[in-house]
Amino acid sequence: MGVAHNVDGVPPESDTPQRRESGAIVPKKRFLVQLGATAIVAAFLASSATVAAAKTPEPAHPVAAKSSAPVLSATPYMGWNTYYGLGGDFDASQVLAVADKLVGSGMAKAGYNIVWLDGGWQSSTPRGTDGLLQADPTRFPDGLASLVTKLHERGLKAGIYTDAGPYIPGSCGLGSYGHYQTDADTFAKWGFDAVKVDFLCGITANLDPKTVFTEFSTALRHNSSGRPMIFNLCNPVTSPDWGNYPESQQSTNSWTYAPAIAESWRTYTDAGFVGMLKYSDMLRNFDANARHPEAAGPGHWNDPDYLGPELGMTDEEFRTQMTLWSISAAPLILASDPKKLSATSLATLTDPDVLAVDQDSLGVQGTRVGAAGTTETWVKPLRNGSKAVVLLNRGDAPAEVSTTATAVGLAGHRFTVSDAWKNDVTESAGVLRASVPAHGAALLTVEVQGAKLGTPRLVVSPPNVTAVDGTVVDGGSDLLAASGAKLTVATTVYNDGTTPALTPDVKLSVPAGWSSVPSGRAPLSILPGRSATFTFTVSVAATAPAGQFEVTASLRFRALPRNGTAVSAPMTVTIAPTPPHGETVLSHHPWISATSGWMTPQVDGSVGGGSAISIAGVGYATGIGVATPSAVRYFLGGACTKLAGVAGIDDAVKNVGPEGGTATFTIVGDGKTLFSSATVVRDQTVALDVDVTGVRDLRLEVGDAGDGGYNDRADWGALTVSCAA
Repeated sequence: MGVAHNVDGVPPESDTPQRRESGAIVPKKRFLVQLGATAIVAAFLASSATVAAAKTPEPAHPVAAKSSAPVLSATPYMGWNTYYGLGGDFDASQVLAVADKLVGSGMAKAGYNIVWLDGGWQSSTPRGTDGLLQADPTRFPDGLASLVTKLHERGLKAGIYTDAGPYIPGSCGLGSYGHYQTDADTFAKWGFDAVKVDFLCGITANLDPKTVFTEFSTALRHNSSGRPMIFNLCNPVTSPDWGNYPESQQSTNSWTYAPAIAESWRTYTDAGFVGMLKYSDMLRNFDANARHPEAAGPGHWNDPDYLGPELGMTDEEFRTQMTLWSISAAPLILASDPKKLSATSLATLTDPDVLAVDQDSLGVQGTRVGAAGTTETWVKPLRNGSKAVVLLNRGDAPAEVSTTATAVGLAGHRFTVSDAWKNDVTESAGVLRASVPAHGAALLTVEVQGAKLGTPRLVVSPPNVTAVDGTVVDGGSDLLAASGAKLTVATTVYNDGTTPALTPDVKLSVPAGWSSVPSGRAPLSILPGRSATFTFTVSVAATAPAGQFEVTASLRFRALPRNGTAVSAPMTVTIAPTPPHGETVLSHHPWISATSGWMTPQVDGSVGGGSAISIAGVGYATGIGVATPSAVRYFLGGACTKLAGVAGIDDAVKNVGPEGGTATFTIVGDGKTLFSSATVVRDQTVALDVDVTGVRDLRLEVGDAGDGGYNDRADWGALTVSCAA
């Protein structure tokens, strides 16, 4: 994720994942770098010397092996955390309102039973004169012990937050360094069941995470009340997202020591910004979490961070997050405010078949089978000998994704396939296939079939446009068309079962005002291991407005022992706006879609800072500011001949360190690359004069040049297109 800075060298709001401490938003970035290492270190050492004179850090006990104590979190723990949903200024009544929602909505019964207070519960002076942490007296007038009692009375558990570092105002809201045993005893006395320990002030003070987290773990295990408490080790430091740090201080190293001391440990930085959890960031955290599945097991789990429905992802993308977190045997902590969630999100969070995969008592984290790519297969062994299988589609268009029972480790000739999200059970001869939406994932549970015959598994591929107004196109499943167009659409039905599918009947579901007419006659049957393709003519309404519309194929068939149905993933047809005419400033023409690595693309401005576009010291009144990776899409309709302008790194990055600030610029027309730059660095301007004759679908793409998105604030400056009048 790129980290941009304003002219003072301080990140603009939301440029980096952030923490709310004591009610104020502070950038989640090492303050030693931002504010001057010498001054901060000197101040910290001086204050530490004063604290040490009064009370030296308590000695650490030897770390007991995790197996010598009762196993906490034998399956991944579940619950809700205040950080994203309530921010850093929450009070007791708000927490109890969420607790009541968890109980009343059935979420607590489904397993979401920990109510976890993140940073913000503490007083403005976190530690009293008695050396004990203290809650804000206005927002928690009865104290935290009273709040915990009320949560326990509701059948819930309670979690709390602190930091492994010393309290350094401006870097964290509170810190426990030098007070580990005292704070562990305090949390236990208050009745908490779980403790999240961050590393914001830990990294500011340049502490060794293995050492301090081990000491904190020992304090928790030896708390004076003898209370079992889940330990969530939260080191979110990653490079280059936070700057350059040795591997030993990063979250990616936690797996080497955390399994012996904690019930879970963060495996990467935050999954998103406050209020903005993107699909791409969710995938990034999933991939980082997948690096060391061998470290996970009952009582010790890799933690890819929180679940984020309605924080920036679509419903489909959040179903994918639930699928991936479950195949990963990850803790399931909800970030969103459950009181504000839709019925769809609540149903996704509490789906029993999905939760059963995550909570399976074997406790094995799933792994990828086969190559990484746009589509992938992930497999998780389950206690009963079956396999949970994820067919993942990372791409922007729907896809048919498949593997085999043999590839996922099952032997036999007939297999029962249960689809968690579609709630159907079918029989396969060995092919495991699904029609998966863009940014989607199918979650299947597969086991060797018994003697009883099952309904054959039929899969309908996503519809595909093969011609527009009679002209053959390679439109795939993400077509750009005009209102009134006639589309030739094909879909293929696969019989992956062991018995025939009789009288297959396929229909297309199209938007209101559109029509769909089948071409040719349907086959009488589709035999096992065979397929059949169905073709339709779809007429787009002449009055169809610009926007995106879905077309889905559905199937009904007769079979033994019972009839069956299947539905494809939807194809998206984008009805384009009117193409530009004459000499047009492209940034002032409506785009079809636009993405930015963080925040959103800015028209006539630099992303993130609100400043005008400036490249190599030259200002541009018009253009598009983005962060890598980015794609901006326009409809030219074949009416234009030339695209002109410049591209480069915005001068705003001159105010930050030398890391990052690189990008590549690519212009694509109708799927063909028309222009591609080499790596572009600061103070470099790339002139653009690109032939776009006949191009209908134009895409402006910006890549991170292979070094991540750190400080990558990129600009398309003064873009104009020359088109027919």
